[in-house]
This record gives sequence, structure tokens and C-alpha cells, in this order.
Amino acid sequence: MSQRPPPSPDTIARAHGFIDPVFVNTPLVGHRVVDDTLGCRLLAKVETLNPIRSFKGRGTDWFVTSGAATGPLVTASAGNFGQGLARAAVAAGLPIVVYASVNANPLKIEAMRRLGAEVRLSGDDFDEAKDAARRFAEGGGGMLVVDGDQTAIAEGAGTIALEMLRDAPGLDDIVVPLGNGALATGMGAFVKAMLPRTRVVAVVAAGAPAMKVSFDTGTLVETEDADTIADGIAVRVPVPYALETMRGTVDEVLAVDDASILAAMRLAHERFGLIVEPAGAAGLAAIMAHPAAFAGRAVGTVFCGGNLTPAQILSWLTPSS
Repeated sequence: MSQRPPPSPDTIARAHGFIDPVFVNTPLVGHRVVDDTLGCRLLAKVETLNPIRSFKGRGTDWFVTSGAATGPLVTASAGNFGQGLARAAVAAGLPIVVYASVNANPLKIEAMRRLGAEVRLSGDDFDEAKDAARRFAEGGGGMLVVDGDQTAIAEGAGTIALEMLRDAPGLDDIVVPLGNGALATGMGAFVKAMLPRTRVVAVVAAGAPAMKVSFDTGTLVETEDADTIADGIAVRVPVPYALETMRGTVDEVLAVDDASILAAMRLAHERFGLIVEPAGAAGLAAIMAHPAAFAGRAVGTVFCGGNLTPAQILSWLTPSS
């Protein structure tokens, strides 16, 4: 069992007043045509309009601002978490080294370096990069920060739920992408404290099912690979703290394939005018792929990242002739 406490709803409320204003009070949008298409009332939280184009700035900013970060920082990231932590660390005068896979999104790598991180490429996927980061930290490189393994990071992410329930208090379901777990545990902790009957559904990519299998079986299960276009939730090795916390904050975990994720990205682009990356559209993908589970209900989700390369935009979002 982890020695870290679960995310605190009271601390989430306090964090909301300290996180950099550029990350908070984001739009909550709906669309009548989308509602008709889905058979439910959808409200989507847009977390792609800030300087790093993802929700990760909430948790990383609170992690540093709250004093949880000490000394030089070391982390691993597919890109968005690294951007958020780099921005917060540099603002606080803390050196930061980020390990990323050699196959990581080049746009995200460039952004992390631009924000002041030293980025080192290691391993074929995120979890191999995380192993390299752990070795470096254990050798004296600094404090290892693992996304999904820090209470403060989940609490920062939980401020999204605070805003959603403030602006749409009648939600029946909240559906969020599930990677390392900070978003699901932070939002889930606040939702269950305020509206226990609201269902919290987390979503993995079918090609990266480790978190779902582990949640469903109650046993930490690693997978040999994570084969999905959704790099932000391509997890092979679950984070134990996140799984423990999910027991009281998440009701169900669904899986969606890449075709469903692409369909959700295109719907978000066509109807909301938004560029949403695959991991960021996983919640919407689950609502589209499981219509009976959400029929007639008021459903909230999070467009939680929008970092795509020009080539990805052309390939994934441009209608075929």
C-alpha cells in the first residue's frame, strides 16, 4: 500500500486558488448536433487553450507551488506532463531533466526543451523512458516525479471537476481518459465527495489495456506493449498509487480502439472546431462507442490535450476526398 494520502477535496478547492490562472476556468462547451448524434447531453471541458495545450499544467503547477517539489527534478513523459513540469520547475528555479522515448512526438519534445527542460531520449516507449529516469534519479540526479504517483498532481487535475460541477451541477456521468491516473483519481475524488451518485468512468486505449486489466482484476498487471496512436495514455506498467486511489474514485474503466479515437477527434474538430490529440479524445470516443451506457444522460468529458504535429493533423483530421 502507498504511504501517500488520496487526493483531498478540500485541498483541490484550495489548489484552485493557487494554480496559475492561465490553466483554470476553462470553457465547458456543448453542441446540439453532437447531442443528437450521441443520444445524450454532452458537455466537454476544453483543456487545449493554454500555453502547453493540455490539462497537465494544473497538476504540475500545484505540485511545485504547494512545496511538494524539492531540489532538481527528474521525470519521464510522452510530452504533455513534461511540458507542464518544465514550465512550473523553471518558474521556481528548479533544474529539470525529462526522459522521453526515442519515438515520442517531436512537437512535444521540442516544446519541453523550449520550456527549459533538459530532454534525454531513451527507450522505445514511455515505460522504458521511465525506467531510465528512475535509474538517473536513484544515481543522484534529483527527485523522481512520476505522473500518477503524487497526491498534489492528482489534486491539481481535480480542479477540473470542481469547475465542471460548479458550471454543470447535474451531470450523471463524467468520462475521462486514463493514462497514469492523475486525472481520473483527482477528478474522481472531488466528484465522489460532492456528488457520490455521479458515475466516474475512466477510458484506456484498447491497445494499452494495463490500467483497465489491473483495475478489473485488482492485481497490478503489466503488458508487453502499448500499441495505440494515443501516446498520452500508452501505459504498459500501471502506477500502484493510482490504482489504489481509483478504488474509491472510479466506477468503471472502458477501452476504446484507435478507430473510435480517430472518430472522436474528427467529431471534436468538425463540430467544436478543436484540435484534440488521441489521448485527449478518449473520453468522447468511449461515449460514442458505448451509446447505450450514456443514452439520455447528462455526460461530461475532458478534451485534455491538443498537441498534434502538422503531419498528424493532415493525416487524422483532414477529410478524405
